[in-house]
Amino acid sequence: MGDLLQPWHLIVLAVVAFLLFGAKRLPELGKGLGEGLKGFKEGIRGITDPAPTTTVQQPPPPPVYPAATTPVEAAKVDMEYVVCTRCGSRFENPMGFKVADYVCKSCQARS
Repeated sequence: MGDLLQPWHLIVLAVVAFLLFGAKRLPELGKGLGEGLKGFKEGIRGITDPAPTTTVQQPPPPPVYPAATTPVEAAKVDMEYVVCTRCGSRFENPMGFKVADYVCKSCQARS
C-alpha cells in the first residue's frame, strides 16, 4: 500500500489527467474540486458545531424632520414629502403634487 504514492505514479496520473481533460479544463476541474472540498468541510463543521446564535437587527428609526413653525412652511414641508399609506415611510415629492393615497415601490412589490 505504501508504494501507491510513488513520485512516478503521481507523474503518470498527472499526464493521464492532462491527456483526458486538456489544458483548458484542468483549472476548471481544480477549482470545482476545491470548492467541493470547501463546501464539504463547511457542511461537516455545521453538523459537529452548534448553530451560532443570530441577532435580529432592528430596522433604523424613521428620519425625524423639523416641524414647520408657520402655515406657509407647513405647506412647503407637506409638498416636499409624501407618506406611504401602507408603511408610513416618508419619500421626497420632487414634483410637489398633492398626493392623497401614495404607495411606495417596496409596498407595491409586496402586493
